[in-house]
Amino acid sequence: MKNFSFGVYIISTPIGNLDDISQRAIDTLSNVDIIVCENPKHSLKLLNKFGIKKKLISLHDYNENKIIETISDKLSTKSIALISDAGSPMLSDPGYKFIKYCINNNVNITSLPGANSLIPALQLSGITMNQFSFLGFFPKNKKQMLEFFGRISKIKETSVFFVSNHKLRECLDLLESHIKNRKISISKELTKINERIFRGVSDQIKHKIAEQDKNFKGEFVVVVEGNNKEETKRLNLHNYNKEINILLSKFSLTDVVEIVHKLTGITKNKVYKWVLELKKL
Repeated sequence: MKNFSFGVYIISTPIGNLDDISQRAIDTLSNVDIIVCENPKHSLKLLNKFGIKKKLISLHDYNENKIIETISDKLSTKSIALISDAGSPMLSDPGYKFIKYCINNNVNITSLPGANSLIPALQLSGITMNQFSFLGFFPKNKKQMLEFFGRISKIKETSVFFVSNHKLRECLDLLESHIKNRKISISKELTKINERIFRGVSDQIKHKIAEQDKNFKGEFVVVVEGNNKEETKRLNLHNYNKEINILLSKFSLTDVVEIVHKLTGITKNKVYKWVLELKKL
């Protein structure tokens, strides 16, 4: 391979369809000395398809510092590829500390662009992608979820984030109750035979998915239309009794007050009194 040198090569791998890998990526993976990956068993599916046999080192969030120590003395004499299980490394995947270490120690690094799920999800969403914010993974605890959707409700540009199958239903419930009359797109199995794109207004999207798909597996890419209003209008709580009651069936009184306050701008004191009255009915 021409112009091949020691250092680190950040290589994007297919997100589903293994034929989406570039020839340059295949050539590089075939010539490096070591491949740093997330899950060796997963990466072997790709490497075996192209007849690539290399030493694999597993790197994840819990051992990244240890791996840096292990291979630090090899960085000036070996060529190393960094890949993730699917898509672009370091995009909500491990590798950031490793690459930062390389930069700080003047190790030669380069990136081979390729597949990722963000751009296809945006392209297929039907939602403007001239400006967008990538928000990583949908959070795990309730407080972070509330802050997450409070942020999305105010962002003017398109929002994009990942959600696991374990959190999808909870995410859909919150989309339905938080983001009114905005376009939503949810993508699954991108580039695969079972690729599906669910599009609709936020109040409809949960029902569309429930009607068409019962088995939620893997990770999903969610695209949410931005808040295009010049200023978020203050809402009359009386018009949102139904939505508040839905929230009350899923969250504590304190959480509901926080949600409504963030979405409407109405003071917590007023929201609390209103929600308390609704709860008594």
